[in-house]
Amino acid sequence: MTSVAPTNADLAVDNNPAAPGTPSGAPRRFTINLRQSGIYIAFAFIVVLFSVLTGGDMLQPQNISNIVVQNSYILILAIGMIMIIIAGHIDLSVGSVVAVCGAVTAVLTVNHGVPWPLALLITLVVGGLIGAWQGFWIAYFGIPAFIVTLAGMLLFRALTLTTLGNQGIGPFPDELRTLSNGFTSGYLGNVGLGPLGGADLFSLLIGLVAVAGIATTQWRARAGRIRYQQTVDPMPVFLLRIIMPSIVLLFVVVQLARFRNLPWVLVLLTGLVIGYSVLTNRSVFGRQIYAVGGNLHAATLSGVKVKSVIFWLFVNMGVLAALAGVIFAGRLNQANPVAGNQFELDAIAAAFIGGAAVQGGVGRIVGAITGGLIMGVINNGMSLLNAPSERVMLVKGLVLLAAVAFDVWTKRRAGAAR
Repeated sequence: MTSVAPTNADLAVDNNPAAPGTPSGAPRRFTINLRQSGIYIAFAFIVVLFSVLTGGDMLQPQNISNIVVQNSYILILAIGMIMIIIAGHIDLSVGSVVAVCGAVTAVLTVNHGVPWPLALLITLVVGGLIGAWQGFWIAYFGIPAFIVTLAGMLLFRALTLTTLGNQGIGPFPDELRTLSNGFTSGYLGNVGLGPLGGADLFSLLIGLVAVAGIATTQWRARAGRIRYQQTVDPMPVFLLRIIMPSIVLLFVVVQLARFRNLPWVLVLLTGLVIGYSVLTNRSVFGRQIYAVGGNLHAATLSGVKVKSVIFWLFVNMGVLAALAGVIFAGRLNQANPVAGNQFELDAIAAAFIGGAAVQGGVGRIVGAITGGLIMGVINNGMSLLNAPSERVMLVKGLVLLAAVAFDVWTKRRAGAAR
């Protein structure tokens, strides 16, 4: 019986199998998987670099909040984009879908007075229908995704201009603006943090709950590996991999709590990251995505409904693009005919910088988010340094090229090792 190629989730379980003669379940010696950890090391280096160059302004509470809010719609697009790239496809139309869905929301709420919850629901359905339109031609008609979505980029941009009458429509309802630009209230009041000043207690408690969630998840994963007699990291290394992300998370939460508490869009984004991480790593559909991208022929022989998987991936991308469109339009407080320009390039760059492979079959949701944050930090840091726009584009292009080159290099190195 032909087997499906190992998924990214499978590889994450046991990347360093024990050497011959090593007892199963024994701690392995400390190693760094460059392919998985390189993106986080690079992210930390970039943050430290810009923090030094800007004299600490990069890590100020208001600036951290700005980075999250200003890049939220790109991060949402990156979630859907990396799933499509894992399956071996691409979507060039997401920027235009963002624009047309923002236009739909504006027409419904501003011109026709539709209540915002209903308008939001209709917009998400429209995004899903757009994704279904493109998914049909790709999955069932067999046209390459590059061509279909390139046509979609032109088609939906024209639809945006037609819907808006080539002019902006606004302002948006306060609730939609709050989703894009608002912050959680100080439900439990402020607490003192010594030299750091005051911070919202509720936000701090959310941070502690998140840290507890990280520790619990990692501990259960370690216990599962031991139960199935797989090698695990030594306890000091295991604790370090919990402590370091927890410190970073708490630092960000504290800084946000010192400013205006947690942005609502961050709450939404956190829910999406958790949900889609579970979907890709723990569900049958998620494993099928990796199987399709890793070895299409083997996936077909193993009974995976390849056409259905691809179709629903593009439906999902349409829904996420619609959500990003609402958030972007709410942030600007109007739907604009040129909204979403080059968003598809930023989303694709986030996915590849975050560890997606050009050939498909490899990638993680958290990696795509990290890749998007790298692009956001570069934009923000160079803005703080008053760098001209051409220099920003130069640096972003070099970072993208370096990320893909690194992916190719690690593959060749792994092939040579075999």
